[in-house]
Amino acid sequence: MQSQHPPEGGIHGIQQRQPIFGLIVHSDRGSQYASELYQNLLNKHGFICSMSRKGNCWDNAVAERFFLNLKMERVWQRQYANHTEAKNDIDDYIVSFYNCKRLNSALGNLPPTVYERKMVAQKPIEMSEIT
Repeated sequence: MQSQHPPEGGIHGIQQRQPIFGLIVHSDRGSQYASELYQNLLNKHGFICSMSRKGNCWDNAVAERFFLNLKMERVWQRQYANHTEAKNDIDDYIVSFYNCKRLNSALGNLPPTVYERKMVAQKPIEMSEIT
């Protein structure tokens, strides 16, 4: 059964970050990401869909690690009164702490926003037309 709505984070991320045409969006092979609605959203904004290979858990290792950190460092440390409180707290963790302050060893011990600014300042890598 396919999802009727694209994942909420995708729409929020597009509105907040306003990514450029050609952005590569990686996901697992979940029905919400394979849905026609989600694929149309990617196409509308000129994004390139990248899905993990069937049966290959390593493709999503970075995302899986992020969600483990989120649970260990925030969710499992709290008791939320309702869905809205949980959503607001998790948004705060991601936007205010994880992206801006938390050091990430895979990014040279920099927070993601600092690493991103550093990468933007560098000359882009040319992509091959061969896939």
